[in-house]
Amino acid sequence: MGRWFPLHQTQTITRLGEGLGSAGQLGEAAMARTITTVSQFCRTAKTLAAEEVLIVATSAVRDARNRQDFLERVQRVTGLAVRVVPGEEEARLALLGALYGLAAVSGSLLLFDIGGGSSEFILARERQLAAAISLRLGVVSLAERYTTTEPMTRARYAEMDREIRSRLATGLAGFSRDARPDHLVGTAGTVTTLAALDLELQAYDPDRVQGYVLQRRRIEQLLARLAALPAAARAELPCLPPGRADVIIPGTAICLATMDHFGFQSVIVSEFGLREGILIEHVSRSLP
Repeated sequence: MGRWFPLHQTQTITRLGEGLGSAGQLGEAAMARTITTVSQFCRTAKTLAAEEVLIVATSAVRDARNRQDFLERVQRVTGLAVRVVPGEEEARLALLGALYGLAAVSGSLLLFDIGGGSSEFILARERQLAAAISLRLGVVSLAERYTTTEPMTRARYAEMDREIRSRLATGLAGFSRDARPDHLVGTAGTVTTLAALDLELQAYDPDRVQGYVLQRRRIEQLLARLAALPAAARAELPCLPPGRADVIIPGTAICLATMDHFGFQSVIVSEFGLREGILIEHVSRSLP
């Protein structure tokens, strides 16, 4: 397919999975926030003359006991059905989007996508999907359990880090064991935020973030800086939205643990990911 360019893009962190880890279902306040935001996005799309609107849900919805209630409420408000993607499908779509933005990358790569309720790991060889796995390891439940709204003590961070590394070792056992990938690529909010912070951007610039190479030592330095601040102070940093201020700590921990698990000292940042993969797949299917 040919190249395409966004006419408008925005994001709102609604924290749909808030409390999901302990309750097993979506909370009323979280659902209301998300439905309001989705409805606003649909109205914006219509004002921009969008001919089609796609609504896609991932881990928080697929893991919730009351998912059907949420899906029905979204459809009543928007008039549109929600597509719930399984974890492995989410991984495949994230790879599709990332490869679109990294046209020059060849050989094998390991893509990781750190989300609120899950993290996806995708192995590709010569730009073809070789293996994918989705782990129920997300930043929201970690942030809730380890109270990352306050400055992070060494002891509390170490406890969280041990859990993350243990779950990666178990969940990724045998994954990509046969060969070390040539490249490690990260997508989604944690790594793009870290890239923006490392670049010292005063306003988020996707063109500068795309393809940026984050070094492990710089990630550690950023972690030390962020962990020393309460979430309210982190939220005042450029390119770190308030909704990400508490989850950036566990997200960074997952990033570092992933780098160590696969033996990398740097990670290529992809601004392109799941969202672009969904769009590319849909447009490709619509072409004659």
